[in-house]
Amino acid sequence: MARARSMSGTIPSMETSHDELKDNTVIIVLGASGDLAKKKTLPALFGLFRQGFLPRDVKIVGYARTKMDHAEFLKRGTSYIKNPDDDTETAKHLEEFKALLTYVPGDYEDGNAYDALNQHLEEIESHYQSKECNRLFYLALPPSVFIPVAKNLKEHCYVSKGGINRIIVEKPFGKDSESARELLGSLKKYWTEDETFRIDHYLGKEMVKNLLVLRFANVAMNAAWDKNSISNVQITFKEPFGTEGRGGYFDEFGIIRDILQNHLLQVLSIIAMERPVSFAAEDIRDEKVKVLRAIPPIERDDVLLGQYVAANGKPGYLDDNTVPHNSVCPTFAATTLWIHNPRWEGVPFILKAGKALNEAKVEVRIQFKDVTQGIFKDIARNELVIRIQPSEAVYLKLNAKTPGLYTRAMPTEMDLTYKRRFVDLSIPEAYEALILDALKGDHSNFVRHDELDVAWKIFTPILHWIDGLAGPRPRPVNYPYGSRGPKELDPFVNKYGFKRASNDYVWPVASLASL
Repeated sequence: MARARSMSGTIPSMETSHDELKDNTVIIVLGASGDLAKKKTLPALFGLFRQGFLPRDVKIVGYARTKMDHAEFLKRGTSYIKNPDDDTETAKHLEEFKALLTYVPGDYEDGNAYDALNQHLEEIESHYQSKECNRLFYLALPPSVFIPVAKNLKEHCYVSKGGINRIIVEKPFGKDSESARELLGSLKKYWTEDETFRIDHYLGKEMVKNLLVLRFANVAMNAAWDKNSISNVQITFKEPFGTEGRGGYFDEFGIIRDILQNHLLQVLSIIAMERPVSFAAEDIRDEKVKVLRAIPPIERDDVLLGQYVAANGKPGYLDDNTVPHNSVCPTFAATTLWIHNPRWEGVPFILKAGKALNEAKVEVRIQFKDVTQGIFKDIARNELVIRIQPSEAVYLKLNAKTPGLYTRAMPTEMDLTYKRRFVDLSIPEAYEALILDALKGDHSNFVRHDELDVAWKIFTPILHWIDGLAGPRPRPVNYPYGSRGPKELDPFVNKYGFKRASNDYVWPVASLASL
């Protein structure tokens, strides 16, 4: 297979440039002893370092409540950085990366502890040749401490002269409209919108970022991107495992807050938005907000809730000792959203997410309308499928003549599977892409305050219903661990016009003998 050539059409504002990175930068990871920092943040920083995408003279400081010495922090902080082939070059880079790391223990609500952190930062910065020093604060923390940490960082660790301060905040951003507004308002007291980067790691995934190019760089694709050609859109998230002892935390939020209201809604906004004036951050986010404002709150009739039960030797959700007895928290949800604008009026957008299902998969499935009847009978619909993970791919299901002497149509596909097409390229981790964007000050792939507000308006009414704040709580239907989901799922999606192909479509290889 021929190696992929580089793109000839470039998008200047999306190009990566070392010149945009600020030298003399210290990255402070708060919550450095926690799972998020160990599993995502620090490995992403190492990935950027290994590829030469961190600023010159960068230093990384960990901060957390845990009291540990430097050696213990290095051991914990690099425990999830993989070198499976014992590559000497990777091992060398890892030792160089460790030399960038230091650690300061301290409480999240004690101003004196932040003074000690600031003193440590000033000691690092005293070795920089330039007086301009920049600080990026990454809050790998639970939302319960966002406000005191943001306040103390501003009051004790903020560079006030000749430098740039930025703060990265992880989801969840509240539990409903009211709590999100309270959180947003409190953060705004200390950090401006330009300094704040609200991270949703799905916006850093390669295939989600690719949606803008697929849509707006291809006339053939964009021409059919509306209600005249599209019957329905499904955005699906599937995990093959359950809560695995973390049910107590999950039960507080549920699958809708965990996945649909943020990750899948972000994907929807990019699929459905109008063409932005440019690829500048605010132009993109303006269009996302416009389309989200055209979506009314979800109706109860447009919701299917499920909860997994024991099957195939695996425990059910209620078998998790950390889950409250008789919990009705959904571990599966399907919701249908409607966009009231000229492009999408009448097209259902079905968001589905669940735990303990039959596979790990995140994909967008855009199903087109039936071909005009007359020449063909019972022919499969075209579908554009964008596989976000795993095995990133874009494929268009279409009909073609069966090879041979018979004139029959068969479903097949035009297939862009990344691992086959781009054989010499590695796809960056989402956190790598987003941390690099934050270092460059690019807000394109971060959530703006008004975007977050309108997103919560869409979901808050059904969340209050599920939480028992708007009448009796709905009981989720059961589905077996390891299944496709509730048996009610097929009738649910079918009522919105989805049609499964009558032929047994197999991707990517089809046996003619089976047709």
